[in-house]
Amino acid sequence: MSFAPDLYETLSRARADLRMGVPVVLSGADGAALVASAETLGAERLAGMQALGAVDLALTGRRAETLKARAYDGDVARVVLPEGASISWVHDLADPADDLANPMKGPLSTRRDGDAGLHRLAIALCKTARLLPAALVVPVAQDFATEHGLVLLQAGQVAPALDALPDLHHVVSAKVPLRAAENARLHIFRPEDGSDEHYAIEVGRPDREAPVLARLHSACFTGDLLGSLKCDCGPQLNAALAQMGQEGAGVLLYLNQEGRGIGLANKMRAYSLQDQGFDTVEANHRLGFEDDERDFRLGAQILRELGISQVRLLTNNPAKVAMMARCGIEVAERVPLKVGETPQNARYLATKARKSGHLL
Repeated sequence: MSFAPDLYETLSRARADLRMGVPVVLSGADGAALVASAETLGAERLAGMQALGAVDLALTGRRAETLKARAYDGDVARVVLPEGASISWVHDLADPADDLANPMKGPLSTRRDGDAGLHRLAIALCKTARLLPAALVVPVAQDFATEHGLVLLQAGQVAPALDALPDLHHVVSAKVPLRAAENARLHIFRPEDGSDEHYAIEVGRPDREAPVLARLHSACFTGDLLGSLKCDCGPQLNAALAQMGQEGAGVLLYLNQEGRGIGLANKMRAYSLQDQGFDTVEANHRLGFEDDERDFRLGAQILRELGISQVRLLTNNPAKVAMMARCGIEVAERVPLKVGETPQNARYLATKARKSGHLL
């Protein structure tokens, strides 16, 4: 028996290292590269990377657009770090917090020759680590990881693994009486890739032969727990459970995809940008993210695990309806959930309706 980590375990190690500022090595068909998170890398390791050769800062096309940097690869821009570039300069390019105070960061030279595959994969790794989507990349020899005790990832294996949905395993369930429904059970689901667990709150005993009242609810620490007035998440959570309690049956999936899938720290960065006058979509783009980075396939997988194939979906988001249908879950009815509007979130809700197609 081999005790060596498998692909998912190695990916989990890589994400942890990137979060701590430790580089990893990506190996592809045309060579290898040392990769580090632009957010967490320190000055000493940056200097070490610069001593190895020409360092690129890989940014998403969204972030490059804000910086007026040419993204020759479309979704990725490979910014060439000038000789002697400081870690603070790198942080300023990766993080838009001071864009308005210091708008002139260029001119930036971007690479157009060669393959951007490892750069694109480096950004994807940073995203899955809930870091800013910006990575430092420098070519190294294939045996660099072994020499320095770093995690080595084979690009040909990692790329499809990051795109695939990891299998979820039902861990345990138990009765949890709720204010909205005393006859509730909480189910815990754990992904095999070591990422965040997800939960299902089952109210009553839903009839699996009929459409089940269901909601896919993405975790919102500020709205669900703190009662934030900047979003409608908390009221939606409570209203959905209340309706399930009144009807005597339903399933609420609580998916740990904070901030539309970018994590709480990046969500707070987006809030800070909103304080500067940007709307929620513009803030995500300035950070380098898409409008919505969530993966609703998780919801479909959990529903199937619970033996549910048809739902009455409590949502204002047509994207959830479409994804359920693509994943084989029949949406017999979209049930509107219009609650929680406040003076503080009116602009946010209007932006979701205008730019993201929410039916509000």
